[in-house]
Amino acid sequence: MKVYAKYATPEPKKSERPAVLMSLTVLLLGLLLLVGCGGSGGGDAPVTEGDFLLPSAPGETVLGNDYASMDASNLDAGYICIKYLGSNEKVKLQIKNGSETYTYDLKKSDDYLVFPFTCGSGTYSVEVYENVSGNQYAQVCGETVTVSLADENEPFLYPNYYVNYGSDDSVVSLSLTETASCETQLEVVETVFDYVIDNIDYDYDLADSVGSGYIPDLDTIISTEKGICFDYASLMSAMLRIRNIPTKLVVGYSGDLYHAWISVYITDVGWVDNVIEFDGENWTLMDPTYAAAGGSAEAADYVGNQENYHALYFY
Repeated sequence: MKVYAKYATPEPKKSERPAVLMSLTVLLLGLLLLVGCGGSGGGDAPVTEGDFLLPSAPGETVLGNDYASMDASNLDAGYICIKYLGSNEKVKLQIKNGSETYTYDLKKSDDYLVFPFTCGSGTYSVEVYENVSGNQYAQVCGETVTVSLADENEPFLYPNYYVNYGSDDSVVSLSLTETASCETQLEVVETVFDYVIDNIDYDYDLADSVGSGYIPDLDTIISTEKGICFDYASLMSAMLRIRNIPTKLVVGYSGDLYHAWISVYITDVGWVDNVIEFDGENWTLMDPTYAAAGGSAEAADYVGNQENYHALYFY
């Protein structure tokens, strides 16, 4: 069962920000050449007008035990809702598919938390672990579920644990207002990218102090206008998903540093991994963190070399 958020398209927000990407016509041509596939319309696909997707836990299929409740009513939409019921302060969730294992810090919550099945259709093990001592954990709940996605991109259209928002959150109105005048998907991507790099400053203090288990808080990012790479990627992912553009929040390594960036899906073009821009001669990786840091020649050379990026996880 799909849940949609209802909204009315707001008036476009006037802005004097310079465009980061070149003309959409040339960008589209480059996208088609780079991806090696295309079709009628390509990156000129219009923005989908309508309601964005929101997860739900209707209780139609509930698994688990006294330690964790798992609402598996929407597996085919690409997510599962989980609520920890115990009292342990250190809890881990692992979602396994073949050789892929996604590990989360499962916090105590009165509401269900949403976790995506980003490896596509298949069989997943969903396991909850409580801390015993030190770094030792014991499994207290485990279920096996079969996912059969009607649309392989659907997990990247919903909010989830790391890209978390509801219908009344500020990121929704921000996304709809900033992109109100956009007519194509590429215009939305460009506008969201411009907004984030022009309005969110890199938070060096947070970067120096952040620990494991950090979760982006979109309301805080927007209100403080600060964030680290994880925050940049989460905010862009949310703003694009709200406009019905499948977006992957990618976590991996940039050189020797743990880093986060995004990839987007353009209708009739496919996944554009790492999101790129074209200056008329060269392709450059569109990494919002480095772009916001000042756009130096050294940074441009670095982000333009995709060999510097090694993806590990997709959210």
